[in-house]
Amino acid sequence: MHCVARQVHRLTEATRSCLPSIYNRQKLAMSSAAAPPPAEPEVLQEQTGPLAILTLNRPKALNALTTGMVEDLYKTLKDYENNPSIAAVLIHGAGGKAFCAGGDVKAVVQMSQAGDIEEAMRFFRSEYHLNYKIATLKKPYIAVLDGITMGGGVGVSVHGTFRIATERTVFAMPECAIGLIPDVGGSFFLPRLDNSLGLYIGLTGCRLKGVDMLYAGLATHYIPSSMLPEVQNAMLNTLPSSNKTNTTAQLEISLCSLLNEFQSRAPLPAGELPQHMDTIARIFGGGKKSLEEIYEACKAPDSGGEFCKATAEALSRGSPTSQRIVVEQLHRGASMPLNECLKMEYRLVHHLVAKNQSDFHEGVTATLITRTGAPVWRPSTLKEVPSKKIVEMFEGLPPEQELQLEGNSRPSKL
Repeated sequence: MHCVARQVHRLTEATRSCLPSIYNRQKLAMSSAAAPPPAEPEVLQEQTGPLAILTLNRPKALNALTTGMVEDLYKTLKDYENNPSIAAVLIHGAGGKAFCAGGDVKAVVQMSQAGDIEEAMRFFRSEYHLNYKIATLKKPYIAVLDGITMGGGVGVSVHGTFRIATERTVFAMPECAIGLIPDVGGSFFLPRLDNSLGLYIGLTGCRLKGVDMLYAGLATHYIPSSMLPEVQNAMLNTLPSSNKTNTTAQLEISLCSLLNEFQSRAPLPAGELPQHMDTIARIFGGGKKSLEEIYEACKAPDSGGEFCKATAEALSRGSPTSQRIVVEQLHRGASMPLNECLKMEYRLVHHLVAKNQSDFHEGVTATLITRTGAPVWRPSTLKEVPSKKIVEMFEGLPPEQELQLEGNSRPSKL
């Protein structure tokens, strides 16, 4: 566990000929003023010695992932893997507020509503390829989760070798609240958490602090943000100038020892999760519970006071269809390898994206487009969601539409 024109009046030719020098200077000035500044890359790349550093660079959007970003990251990681001068990869977010607040689902829904299903699904297909590349990368991958880390941001971190949480980390998988499902491999890593914690996270979208990520096993280390520059410098001194003679396992052992040493410099702060684990296990655990049983357990007289009340409120905000899917998704994913989990999630997401007026469309529209904050789910209650509909969503797509992945993932670090 430890090892987000102005209009210009046209001059006549006669006027231009009378004032050539003035006009030319004005024209040059206007051209310079009108030209937009060159856009910064959405993913910044640099190499400092043996350490490759990737920066998610959309700070105004809390570093939310676009299709271009995930495709760029995938290609870059493939290049790094074959570069002998790179021993390890570190990824972090720009702006100081977020590592990555998720995927740009607003753009995805707008593409889908415009009828461009293929382009909308391209985002998820590219994202899942990236998730799997991180899991199969033959070099240590260190994600610095210094800020908001949600949805797609979890996908570009949790499958890596090391996940460093800080006092500024805020983790969540809030997909049910927008009519989606906890994807990016959520069906793999969530059911592998202890005491049904993954089902609680997936259904409620609860937020975890950095130290609670460590407790849950979602983070491998907790290090105060003030130490991060020193951590990076120490990595440079620890990593070899060439990894030709160092196996991945050797590099991981060296980095793990380094991160352990930094974590040990200060006592861990108290988390909130440990005091609620028994209640979470009672409500969400005990085999494959139905959603109705989970809801009833939250309302029981001895259910645990304010925590259970907050849990019930969080459940009530989610899409009933999404919640039905999640229970089955995590049940199946518990015994599936990561590549099969991602393929399953791709099928599920395809149904949610391609269907006109799906809960995913409704949830994103209400949350991010019209911003009413009050999505109207269809169906609106659990009992109205047909079991047959849920089963059908897990069925395979036509062969040419299925997700194809390459490589074999390493043993899970969770």
